[in-house]
Amino acid sequence: VQLQASGGGLVQAGGSLRLSCAASRRTSSNNGMGWFRQAPGKEREFVAAISWNGYYTSYADSVKGRFTISRDRGKDTMYLQMNSLTPEDTALYYCAVSRQAVAGPGADGYRYWGQGTQVTVSS
Repeated sequence: VQLQASGGGLVQAGGSLRLSCAASRRTSSNNGMGWFRQAPGKEREFVAAISWNGYYTSYADSVKGRFTISRDRGKDTMYLQMNSLTPEDTALYYCAVSRQAVAGPGADGYRYWGQGTQVTVSS
């Protein structure tokens, strides 16, 4: 499985971005998926996760109310809509496919990882 994350870029504080994560084949269709991020000098952290059918979602407290995760199973693609961005959201964002149908916040629960897309928020 190859995961291709895209949609990152440079945006001013208060702005929005939409990240996409396309899977190369349909092995992700029965698995949860998630987004993680890693800022320079910091550990990778959980951002959001979505279940295989899109019915269940979870978010890190730092992004609740601002970010929305979704997926289109027909297109094997997951999205992360990011609004009200702040400089603290600056990081390399990774998408991943969970080992389970319902994805959680632990990185060990994910089997496949994308290469990351850079998000930079200027103040």
